[in-house]
Amino acid sequence: MPFNAQPLRGAIISNSIEGLDQLYRSDHRIQYDILEITADFQPDLSAYQVLIAPNGTDHVALYRMRDRIHKFLDRGGALLCCDGWFTDWVPGNRWVMDNSRKTIDVRYTLREDPFGVEEQFNIQDLNFSHGISGWWACGYIEAAPGATVLIEDTWQRPLVVVDEVTTNGIMVLSASGPLADLSYATTDDSKAYEAMSNLYKALLNVILQNTPKEEVV
Repeated sequence: MPFNAQPLRGAIISNSIEGLDQLYRSDHRIQYDILEITADFQPDLSAYQVLIAPNGTDHVALYRMRDRIHKFLDRGGALLCCDGWFTDWVPGNRWVMDNSRKTIDVRYTLREDPFGVEEQFNIQDLNFSHGISGWWACGYIEAAPGATVLIEDTWQRPLVVVDEVTTNGIMVLSASGPLADLSYATTDDSKAYEAMSNLYKALLNVILQNTPKEEVV
């Protein structure tokens, strides 16, 4: 499917995380708005095609608006979750926190790649930061039946999932790890820094190729 001629509109959920406007840069692909969480957070998503939950998102707030998110997806919207979630607000998929494995044994590999992510992103640069493995993901995802497992760990546990089957929309889900146009300063390793940014852009391209530009109401 070709890229949209007009930029998509993306809503970034924020619980006052400093610097989000610098991490997510609007361009010809997507125009971002930052939606600050309030005590009665129930935002109107009708003008947006993409909903983004960045690293550090308040998942309790998203759980409270889960019905609104489900409706957004059922109308063809796209969800990009760049963070493991500890409440069940993501339809059909479940994040599991697990630190029982030694990080020295963790390696990330591509399992399925129908979207050509490998051409945009070098996964080997994500495997190590200053020689340390297992630094990026936290836990794993119990993926919905029929979803595409894009990235897995040493034990074939899903870390990045693309779900086009559970709803009428598309969900791109990460087990954790900060992802943005410009990555969080969690590492000063230039290859790891670039890998996170390139992975985000590749995942955004998956959404761009599979999301209509019409309003989602």
